[in-house]
Amino acid sequence: MKKLSTLILIIFAFLACNDDNVVEEKQKEVAVLKTPPQVKKYGFVLNDYEVVEDTIRPGDSFGNIMGEQGVSLAKVYEISEKVNDTFNPARIVAGKKYMILKAKDSAQTPQFFIYEENKIDFTVVGIGDEIKAYKKQRPVSVKKREVSGVITSSLSEAMQDQGLSNLLVYELSNIYQWSIDFFRLQKGDQFKMVYHEKYIDDTIFAGVDRVEAAVFKHSDKPFYAFEYETDSITNKSSYYDDEAKALQSFFLKAPLDYSRISSRYSKRRYHPVQKRWKAHLGTDYAAAHGTPIVSTADGTVIAASYTSGNGNYVKIRHNNKYTTQYLHMTKRNVRNGQAVKQGDVIGFVGSTGLATGPHVCYRFWVNGKQVDPYRQNLPTAKHIEDAHKDEYYAYIKPLKEQLDQIPYKNI
Repeated sequence: MKKLSTLILIIFAFLACNDDNVVEEKQKEVAVLKTPPQVKKYGFVLNDYEVVEDTIRPGDSFGNIMGEQGVSLAKVYEISEKVNDTFNPARIVAGKKYMILKAKDSAQTPQFFIYEENKIDFTVVGIGDEIKAYKKQRPVSVKKREVSGVITSSLSEAMQDQGLSNLLVYELSNIYQWSIDFFRLQKGDQFKMVYHEKYIDDTIFAGVDRVEAAVFKHSDKPFYAFEYETDSITNKSSYYDDEAKALQSFFLKAPLDYSRISSRYSKRRYHPVQKRWKAHLGTDYAAAHGTPIVSTADGTVIAASYTSGNGNYVKIRHNNKYTTQYLHMTKRNVRNGQAVKQGDVIGFVGSTGLATGPHVCYRFWVNGKQVDPYRQNLPTAKHIEDAHKDEYYAYIKPLKEQLDQIPYKNI
């Protein structure tokens, strides 16, 4: 009997001990489940702070934002004075994201203000005991891509059909702005590219890094473009074709970045305002009011004025041979005698003078005679010198082969 009692006691003790182990293990599991995952951003472990995330709204100021978090005006002034060289609080922009990290104490004292310049660049401002500011970047990786597209109505739609970023539209138009008039693309024109995209944390698209090589078939003629470094000291690169000729030209193809041509050069056109047939020795680019108008080449402004026919206009002499004029501006952005560079904004699209709608009339003179700029053999930038051509051809050979192996997309 004593032996049986002892056995029962041993069994109960074992079961009790086992139950204690089970409870302890379950408590450990619960503890593990309750521990939140560590979240890192901007170089901080966010779990260590009370986090406030928001976006700058129109009318917001750094002082107002800080005041809402309990920072005194005196402290705001002190912060502004100490960090102004790195971060100017007066220049925060509506639409930009920001984060405030606050101490996990009863006062929840603000410690850091983080301002996103863009998806990659940000500024950290210490607003606690130590006031300082520094700029940093989120880690970025670059991925190489290939794409092929075809024009059905516009370059933008061709990119959208491929599910591509509109940033590639800007990249292509910038590369070919001297050699292809993107306002005169034809249905069936094709393009191929080898380019690089930037990603944050390997997943968040952060823009186009660069286009390494491209070919644009316009009117059945292929226009090749290869990025090539011509200055190893400044790391400056430009685009050249498959014959080592520079794509850059003395003149841009158009005075606007994006619009459409409503009326081309003609010696006889029915004037929509004067209701009569007359010569129209310019090219009309229709665009929304306020669209920037740029100088198509370096030069000097020889007229920035107004007439009843031209409206607000600017005329630029580029050298002894070439002169251009830009009509119907809503506002001029240069003055007479001012030197301008290719691509400088000289005014904004309007409908002043004899105009039925917002557009810029672009006029072109060669040796004092008004002509169609699209029929001129205009000077280009410096080509690759003969002594360096073999090196260039060796560099572009694998890129050209890669481009040529990408199948063209058809309608």
